[in-house]
Amino acid sequence: MINTDAEPRVNIPKGSSISEQEGTWEPSSSTHLFSRINSKMTTPTECLHCMKSIYGKEYTVKNDEAYCIPCYDLLFSSVCEKCKGTIGYYSRDFSYKDLHWHDDCFKCAKCNRSLMEKPFAVKDKVLLCTACYTNECSSKCFQCKKIIMPGSRKIEFRGNEWHASCFICQSCGQPMGKNPVMTKDSKNYCVPCFEKHFAPYCKSCKKVVSVGGMTFHNKPWHKDCFLCSRCKKKLYGENFFSRDDDPFCQDCYADLYALKCDACNEPITGPDTIFCP
Repeated sequence: MINTDAEPRVNIPKGSSISEQEGTWEPSSSTHLFSRINSKMTTPTECLHCMKSIYGKEYTVKNDEAYCIPCYDLLFSSVCEKCKGTIGYYSRDFSYKDLHWHDDCFKCAKCNRSLMEKPFAVKDKVLLCTACYTNECSSKCFQCKKIIMPGSRKIEFRGNEWHASCFICQSCGQPMGKNPVMTKDSKNYCVPCFEKHFAPYCKSCKKVVSVGGMTFHNKPWHKDCFLCSRCKKKLYGENFFSRDDDPFCQDCYADLYALKCDACNEPITGPDTIFCP
């Protein structure tokens, strides 16, 4: 965007030739400068900021107040993002989202080509043509390592990005889209393929343990499948005993394997005794 908010004006000394039509421009016969005269506005005589006379000099008006050109540059001019110099009153100001450039500075920071009337991008306040932005700043697909073009569909997963067409199961090759994904050794799999190749199987029901699993004697179990081998009471979170790799609740273990009292024939729970305590 080019800044054209303010236009130069000149106080015309007596005897100069001017047009009476409001808002028109023509050269003054005595100063050879362009002048714009608003017949309804009182002609100012001094700069609001420096208070110096602007009689016979160029000036501009901002918020209905007159400023000489040097004061206008000092107070209102923008700073160029590239060269950090002031974009003076007589310079063209190219702006984008509160950022400003001289016309000579409005170039791609990589290839130095002018961006006048061309599409561009801004990254970290630096101008880039679309080609350089794509090459330098666009993310690359984790699978094929090629650039993901701006505006194209992509998938983000665990801090990496993929082309939508590259985000596939490493076993069956089917696109996964928004379906659940399982990962092993930095490779992605759909749930059926992951379970087929890598998931553990419950020792009791022989089905895949995907969630809610536990390990007993280095064997996987569903928590709901970890039962007493005799009475089928759930043992997860309870005290239990094992014999020959089979789990038992305390009551069943005592009934099946503990020594019996010679007097009452009940399981002996105290150590080193032959009678109930």
